[in-house]
Order: sequence, then structure tokens, then C-alpha cells
Amino acid sequence: MNSLKTFAAIMFIVFWAIEPAIAQKKPDVVYVPTREPVVDAMLRMADVKSSDVVYDLGCGDGRIVIHAAKNYGAKGVGIDIDPERIEEANENARNAGVTDDVEFIEADLFESDFSEATVVTLYLLSSLNEKLRPTLLQQLKPGTRIVSHAFSMGDWEPEKTAVVDGATIYMWTVPKRGASGAGN
Repeated sequence: MNSLKTFAAIMFIVFWAIEPAIAQKKPDVVYVPTREPVVDAMLRMADVKSSDVVYDLGCGDGRIVIHAAKNYGAKGVGIDIDPERIEEANENARNAGVTDDVEFIEADLFESDFSEATVVTLYLLSSLNEKLRPTLLQQLKPGTRIVSHAFSMGDWEPEKTAVVDGATIYMWTVPKRGASGAGN
């Protein structure tokens, strides 16, 4: 009986010690900021206008939606799982004077709603883009533009591709429901 109590006490201590690490969600990718020439090229490729709502999935320091708001007059939403990045993005938005036009949300991309987007930007791994693709196609309206820095969407062929400042940029447009080309 003593060994059972000892085992229970050890298990309690182990779970007490590791529970915060289990509960805290960790980013799937390492934060690497997109260089300014690439940010601008992504937004130009998507033909961003003042009527657009730009969502940046894995927004990091918020530079893409801030740039879209400041230079194109668009509204923007950044989503990131890292609270430090969200804090930094909010500070950057304050410094840029665009807090009325942008919002940053600490959340898991795979549990988020981005159905209001007319443009989605990504700088995730190809495997994450492919995992996210069914959600993008389900949530986004036909005609929504998706632009990815450096990583493709598997067998979904991009409509446009460009190399800017050494980085490859891909763009797709969400097709009409039932249209072929995007796969699932």
C-alpha cells in the first residue's frame, strides 16, 4: 500500500510539473519575419485594395497587415499562437498609427475563423499550408486571394508565382464551389 501511495504522489508531482507545458500551445514554425520587399510584393500580387480585409495567418510581428492598412488602406487581422508576437504586433500597430484598421488575435490557426478575409497571407511550411487548405477552401468565399511566402500548397497549382528579393511567392484564388483545381 505504501508503494501505491508513493506512486500516486510521484504521478501527482509529475503531472503538476508538466501540465503547464502540455496546456500551453506551441507554434508549429519558428518565427522568421518576412522582409519588406517581399511583404509589398505579396500584397501587390494579391492586388490589395482599400475594400479588402487581409488576414495574415501566423502574423508574427504584424508587419503584413500593418503594411496593408498603412499603404493600401485595407483592414487587417493577424492571427498567431505566440502571445509575445501578438503583443509585439499590437505595439507595431500603435507605432504605425493603424490600430483602428488592424486587429491581432492570439489563437490556433486550425481553430480560427477567417471567413471574412478577401486576402489571406501565409508564411508557413508547405505541410501546414496543405493541412490548412481544406479549411481555407471551406471558410473563404470564392474569389478570395491566398498568397504564400516561400511555401506551396502541394498539388494545388498556383495562378501566379514570382521571385522577389530571393523569395518565391505563390498566389491562388479560391474557386467557385464545385469548381475543380484546388483539390481538398
